[in-house]
Amino acid sequence: MEEKKTNQYMEVAYTLYAAGEKTLEFVEEATDEKPFQFISGFGITLDDFEKQVVNLEKGGTFEFKLTKEQAYGDYDEERVVELERDIFSINGRFDHENVFVDAVLPLQNEEGQRFFGKVLEITDSHVKIDLNHPLAGKELSFKGHIVENREATEDEIKSFIKAMNGEGCGCGCDDCEDGCHHNENSGCGHCHH
Repeated sequence: MEEKKTNQYMEVAYTLYAAGEKTLEFVEEATDEKPFQFISGFGITLDDFEKQVVNLEKGGTFEFKLTKEQAYGDYDEERVVELERDIFSINGRFDHENVFVDAVLPLQNEEGQRFFGKVLEITDSHVKIDLNHPLAGKELSFKGHIVENREATEDEIKSFIKAMNGEGCGCGCDDCEDGCHHNENSGCGHCHH
């Protein structure tokens, strides 16, 4: 099959399951009404996911697994950190509304890189955060079909570039509150980016 040279605008419907050591758990579903949207070639999604779907035509089906190495790697205990509780204070008061056990928080390091962390524990002095991806250490199993696959327009590419720079969601909808399906793990779309 010939590899596509352009940036493809993709809409993909799928179900995703993750396999741990002894369990298979449902993670998410992207439907025809709310598909996972991305433009190929920008690193928006997992490389091996993109390779599996980018050359499929509209209506094409797929079923494949990604090893933990192809997905998010091993779970790393060193990525569980304790941060000073004061970091999560606004005007001298701890942000109880947004910072609680199991909350997924947007964080930024000193270099300006953005990422997410899950709150594991809150003490009088520290907040324990897990910086591992929620699917770290798991094999991913995808099954679905291609809703749309065409060359991306210049406007769509510009919109995704803006999103990658933190300016909007990048879905190209221009009205994120209506057409977009955000979640805690990514800006727009679904959690395996």
